[in-house]
Amino acid sequence: MLKKILGLAPRLESDGSYSPSNLALKLATQSKTDFQNIKYDKYQGSRSKILVIFTEQKNLEMQNGKLFSTGNHPVEALVPMLHLRNAGFTFEIATPTGKPAVLEMWAFPEKDDHVNEIYSDLKPRLDRPKKLEEFINLSSSDASAYAAVFVPGGHGAMLGIPEDHNVGKILRWADQQALYTITLCHGPGSLLSTTLEGKKFLYDGYEMAVFPDAVDKKTPMIGYLPGQMPYGLSKKLGGLGAKIKNTKADSTVCIDRKLITGASPQASNNLGKLAVETLLKELP
Repeated sequence: MLKKILGLAPRLESDGSYSPSNLALKLATQSKTDFQNIKYDKYQGSRSKILVIFTEQKNLEMQNGKLFSTGNHPVEALVPMLHLRNAGFTFEIATPTGKPAVLEMWAFPEKDDHVNEIYSDLKPRLDRPKKLEEFINLSSSDASAYAAVFVPGGHGAMLGIPEDHNVGKILRWADQQALYTITLCHGPGSLLSTTLEGKKFLYDGYEMAVFPDAVDKKTPMIGYLPGQMPYGLSKKLGGLGAKIKNTKADSTVCIDRKLITGASPQASNNLGKLAVETLLKELP
């Protein structure tokens, strides 16, 4: 009751899940992003497509059994996509089974005109995405049309995607075809899919930026999460050989070979800029 009075209690939703407390929303979300509307020299080559893998699941079970109402973080998805679109790249949007993409709408920056515009533009495709299996069967043979695979962050990126064999196939395909993989925050959970079927972790020895476990452990104190995470993502990736570059949930971005990563929502703008600068420089 005291937590509720102080605004520290996670908010119960109609499906029994919990979204962040009023205090957590004030501390951790923004009505407007730091997106920089840069005018890039647009990419003119043939490799203009980017496959974007969204989650289709909403509720992440905590260690105490409570469900966190999550999905992909809208800033972590849409701000990098704004940069990429402005640089001339186009998107193919997919979810594991073709169900609608799920976003953390409680984190949506309502007063950000740029984010609102691209969300409205993409919404029909977010509501009716491709199936990953369909992409593998129909599109993966034409790697010459693609520049990168992008997996947005948000705790929802840890729902289904790390255990999805098709995600693992796509990330290995991207690596074999020398495409870039772009992800941030909890999105690097997708990289765990490369260990399925007993395979060696594809990113052993890579430097990467990932949302810190230490921060996830503290957020239940302000009601952001309704309990402790099911596992520590940074710890799991580190145990597989990843070299985690950041210790804070900050604007850190990192590039190692064909992997581009960011630490948190605060890294969304920097990640978009780094991805564009890299693709424009490296692509034919």
